[in-house]
Amino acid sequence: MTFRYRSTLARAGVVALLSTAGLGAFAGPAYAADKADLQLIPLSYQLAKGVGEAKAKPFKFQVNNTVGTVDAKGVRVTVETKGLKSAKVGVLAPKGCDIRGTTFSCLLGDLPAGTTEDFGIPLFSTGGKGAAGTLTVSISAANGAGVLDTVEHDITVTDPGYDLTTWVQDVYADVTVDGDDAGEADLRPVRPGQTAPLDWAVFNDGSERATGISYGITLPAGVTFAKLPEGCVEQNLGGFANAYCEDLGAVLKPGQYYTADVRVTVGADVTEKLLRPGFVWAAGLDSAAGTPEEQPKVATSAQRRAFSEADDGDNTAQFDVFVDQSPQSTPSPTPTVQPTSTPTAGPTPTGSVTAVPTPTAGGGAGGGAGGGSGDGGLPVTGAQVGLIGAIGAAVVAAGVALMMLSRRRKVVLVTPGEERTED
Repeated sequence: MTFRYRSTLARAGVVALLSTAGLGAFAGPAYAADKADLQLIPLSYQLAKGVGEAKAKPFKFQVNNTVGTVDAKGVRVTVETKGLKSAKVGVLAPKGCDIRGTTFSCLLGDLPAGTTEDFGIPLFSTGGKGAAGTLTVSISAANGAGVLDTVEHDITVTDPGYDLTTWVQDVYADVTVDGDDAGEADLRPVRPGQTAPLDWAVFNDGSERATGISYGITLPAGVTFAKLPEGCVEQNLGGFANAYCEDLGAVLKPGQYYTADVRVTVGADVTEKLLRPGFVWAAGLDSAAGTPEEQPKVATSAQRRAFSEADDGDNTAQFDVFVDQSPQSTPSPTPTVQPTSTPTAGPTPTGSVTAVPTPTAGGGAGGGAGGGSGDGGLPVTGAQVGLIGAIGAAVVAAGVALMMLSRRRKVVLVTPGEERTED
């Protein structure tokens, strides 16, 4: 099935995303019971003029596997760039993707049934404002029937401005708080009653600085906050723990990211293995005053995986909480050993700043297969969640209520990879 999305749809933004039941509103043909059935949804629409190649904005798309009941194996994204206007935008093909002329293809991996996954296609500004052409993106799977969905997505270059994008990793007990999920395989779910860190970051993928940051976090039912930064207002709304936070003094320059220390607790009475969905959103306040609570830092090329406020259609990231429900064995008693020295606790994650990965720069543009193996491929968020309409509506209502409660303001997001120029 093929859908043509226009920039006028961007204003539907987060509300449409959150209120679409399971993101399964797009009707499609019936598929065989043993075949993967995926949908592709664009989330980014606009690029701020002046965004350079070194700080390209990864345009955010979501692969949706919540309609079918089959795990998608070997999910692959194919991008055709010939419909873009090279005088206005350029494209960066991540290392490890196969490049054939104006087309490149990247492997995303497997996507379990009932989940979604976000990825970014890095674009940068090359000239003027206005309509910048069409990016054609297709999705397929090794166990699917050919191309499963195609989007012909119109790109618009806007006035210069800041452009925030939020990234968040799924919650596990042993997540590394570093603004990306690179190198984190075989993570351990959280035991009921225990706490775990939330690894998240807000990137500025625009061409101007954002002055003042506001952000909000909504946790899945059964999860509560164990630690929040100063300046956060916490409230339970509709059965979900919500926090609305501001850092009035933060100034987020293009290419920088922001984060703070957040920890969550899984309820001791939780019986599910997967709690979903959680949300993180962010916005600029358009003014800065006072001393910042956290200092934004420059995202390294390994951390940048950005998505984007020139564009508010991609301002929310989702995450799951994985719970360990395996029975605990009773350890055999061991002799007590008197320590010879006082043990020292290891460092706890600080709330300064963290980032999201960016594809590695490769060779020049042109035909032939894109080189490389390793950790290449499109930048992917850790969010694998089926959006539920009722929960989405509750999240929107919660955000509004918290903003009213604290007499505060708005919403924004970010996430990319290392690049390779392709026209």
